Amino acid sequence: MNAQGFINPYTHSPIPSPHEWAERQPTVWRVDSRNHAEPVNTGRPLFYMEKINAYGTPSEPLLPHRRADHSASGKTASAWMTMLLLVMTASTQAQADATAQVQKAVEQHLSAMLTQQAERQGWQGMQLRYEMDLPAGSRSHPPCAAPLRIRSTGSAASAMERQQLEIRCPDAPGWSLKTTAQAHVFLPAVHAEGIIERGQTIGASDIELQRINIAKARRGYYNHLDEVIGMAAKRRIRAGQTITPALLEQALAVKRGQPVKIVASHDGIEASTSGEALSDGLPDEIIRVRNARSGKVIDAKVVEEGVVTSTF
Repeated sequence: MNAQGFINPYTHSPIPSPHEWAERQPTVWRVDSRNHAEPVNTGRPLFYMEKINAYGTPSEPLLPHRRADHSASGKTASAWMTMLLLVMTASTQAQADATAQVQKAVEQHLSAMLTQQAERQGWQGMQLRYEMDLPAGSRSHPPCAAPLRIRSTGSAASAMERQQLEIRCPDAPGWSLKTTAQAHVFLPAVHAEGIIERGQTIGASDIELQRINIAKARRGYYNHLDEVIGMAAKRRIRAGQTITPALLEQALAVKRGQPVKIVASHDGIEASTSGEALSDGLPDEIIRVRNARSGKVIDAKVVEEGVVTSTF
C-alpha cells in the first residue's frame, strides 16, 4: 500500500480507488420507457434516457430528466388532458344538443297534431309516447339557432300513423334531414271491475278506468264511464276485461212478464193504469201489454224503464 492506495502484487502497479475506477469506465447510456399501463398523468415521460455509472445504477437522468419534479410534470400532463377532454366534451355536447333539438321539435309537431284530434274526438286524459328513427348523419349537424321547420312528406291518414317528416334548419348555411316518427296514444279506457253477467245492466260500481295504448285496441274501447253506465252486457264479461262496443247492447227498459205502468193521454187529459209486459222492449219499441184491470191486450210504446204509453 502506498500513499495513493493499494499496490497490485502481480503487476506492482497502484490499484485505483473506487472513485478513480468508476471514472475510467466507458460512459453507458440507457433508453427506457415507462409502463404503458401506468396512468398518463403520473408525470413520468413515455420515453427517457439516463446515464449508467460504474456500479450499474442511474447517475444522470437525461432527456427528459426522470427525476424532475413530478408535481410540475403531472400538472402539465393534467392540463393537456383537461384541454383534450374539454374539446371532446364540447363536440359531444354540440352533437347531443342538435339531436335533442330535433327530437323536441318532432315531439312538439306530433303533439300538436294529436291535440287537435283529441279535441275532435273528445278524448280525456291523453298521454303520448314518441318513437322516431333519426338518420346516422344527424349527429354531425350543429345545433340550429333558429326554430326548426318540420314538414310532413308522407300520406298518413291519421296522426297516430307513422309520419314521414322533413326537418330543416333555416340557419346559413343550415341543414336538413328526413326522418320517420310515430306517437303512441294512451287513454283511460273502461274496464270491468268484476265479473259482469250476461244481460246485467251496468252500473257505476261495475266498471273502472285503466290506461291502454289505443292503437292496440282494434275492437274499440270507451273513454268515458257514462258511455257504458246503463248499458247491458250481451255476454259474460270477465274481471279486468276492456269493455268494447261488441260486448254491450242497449239495456231493456221492459222485460217480458214485468209489471208496467200504462199511461194514456187524450186532449191534455192523462190517465194511467197497471199492466203486464208480454214481451221485452227497448225504449221507443212497440210491445204487447195486457191491462191488469180489464185483461185487454193492447199495443204500447216503451217510454222508459217500467213505463209504456198506449198508442190509440
